[in-house]
Amino acid sequence: MSVVTEVAFGNTERQSEQALREDLAAAFRIAVRLGWHESVGNHFSAAVSEDGASFLMNPKWRHFSEIRASDLLLLDANDEEVMEQENAPDPSAWCIHGTVHRTNPKARVLFHVHPPHATALACLADPSMKPVDLNTARFFGKVAVDLGFGGMADEAEEGRRIAETLGDRPVLMMGNHGVSIAAETVPEAFEHLYFFERAAETLLRAYGSGRPLAVMSDNLAAKTAAEWEPYKGMGFAHFDHWKRQLDRSEPDYRD
Repeated sequence: MSVVTEVAFGNTERQSEQALREDLAAAFRIAVRLGWHESVGNHFSAAVSEDGASFLMNPKWRHFSEIRASDLLLLDANDEEVMEQENAPDPSAWCIHGTVHRTNPKARVLFHVHPPHATALACLADPSMKPVDLNTARFFGKVAVDLGFGGMADEAEEGRRIAETLGDRPVLMMGNHGVSIAAETVPEAFEHLYFFERAAETLLRAYGSGRPLAVMSDNLAAKTAAEWEPYKGMGFAHFDHWKRQLDRSEPDYRD
């Protein structure tokens, strides 16, 4: 496999396609360890080209625990014949990721999963993330909410609505469905998902107490969200920790 291709990484660095493949493969393996996977469904992707149209994504119905760097499909979001090919991706995956990468170059990495707590929150009539602690406030003003669930997301119109609703926010809460996370890099997407799932668990436990929530004022929530920004490097350190764990026990993710 050639490693000459370079792809965007953060604001100032470049990353080889092989390194991006390894990061994305690691994200699948870590998702299993954290209980975010669901059967052989759900999907992660990462843009290779500057315009985002050329992107990597997991193959159809491959369990997250088995995905290796070389297994990832290299797809063209502008190719109308992708779903007619022999190794076509999952229809729902193509609908969501193909549309987002074709229309939103800033969303270089996109995770779509049904983790237990975020999905449970998505099932509420009001699935918004209320700022009740540090983790929930981290997402104040950063969550788009889509309440237009229409069944399995495998139709073009569904993909367009999802992409438009996500816009430039890092999180899309998909009512009656799950959650999608967008970021510039795999480590940042992973950290968003990690904290969003933790935040959803905290909020659901607070709801479960039956007592009134101590919801922060908008000013305090915005201040707290802004105070997270200097901690951006945490996500890279956290992801590196998990890759070291994988290197010891599941090094084949890099293959």
